[in-house]
Amino acid sequence: MSTNTSIDGLPPLRDVIERHGLQAKKALGQNFLLDLNLTSKVARAAGDLSGVTVVEVGPGPGGLTRALLMNGAKRVVAIERDERCLAALAEVSAHYPGRLEIIPGDALKTDFTELAEGPIKIVANLPYNIGTELLVRWLTVADWPPFYESLTLMFQREVAERIVADPASSAYGRLGVLAGWRTQARIAFDVPPQAFTPPPKVTSSVVHLEPRKQPLPADVKILGRVTEAAFGQRRKMLRQSLKSLGGEKLLEAVGIDPTRRAETLSIEEFVSLAIAV
Repeated sequence: MSTNTSIDGLPPLRDVIERHGLQAKKALGQNFLLDLNLTSKVARAAGDLSGVTVVEVGPGPGGLTRALLMNGAKRVVAIERDERCLAALAEVSAHYPGRLEIIPGDALKTDFTELAEGPIKIVANLPYNIGTELLVRWLTVADWPPFYESLTLMFQREVAERIVADPASSAYGRLGVLAGWRTQARIAFDVPPQAFTPPPKVTSSVVHLEPRKQPLPADVKILGRVTEAAFGQRRKMLRQSLKSLGGEKLLEAVGIDPTRRAETLSIEEFVSLAIAV
């Protein structure tokens, strides 16, 4: 039997889910975090929130939203496409007057640069089915330094390992190059499956990314094309996988052995290829 209030004075999340009929939908990639101590740990991983607007994607019943507000976020903008969750989020908004804005809609169709004036941090337990795509978009924005101060995001552990991977590791790929090129990324901590409702089959990880002020200069679109081609055929030698971009000629121009494979190249070497294309 649950008590009527939780550590923030609002009803426990299990009660909220039951009352609003918010069973997680697989089609929306939903797995809800119900432990407010754990969502507070995610909020704290983002650092000081007092002077910033926090943008959250996929708040669901509001577990992380509540933790962000409880941990001092000046303002939270929450983007939620599941209309079933809006009433529960409105209750959180009423509890924290003027500090929570709920935007109904699809994060993939949202212009994040328009959401706030002043500093932004993005903190989210991302829906599994759009997490990687959103991250790539945030890493490849045209203007750099970007519109956000940091990203604190929950992924499946396997995706998290790809984000922080070093060259020559089996997890190293396009995500590792893009994240390593423009940010300093680290895994903050892991979250076991049983922390979620419903529990996913895999462990999750919270990744914290801080933009580098001056990443190596390269055209972001061309670098994207180079990494896509190189890792799209990662078992092949670079002279073959990069054939459409100049192949052997391109590789020789920047002094890279054409028989090497994509996962052996450093981020600096990928940037030099992008400059030479």
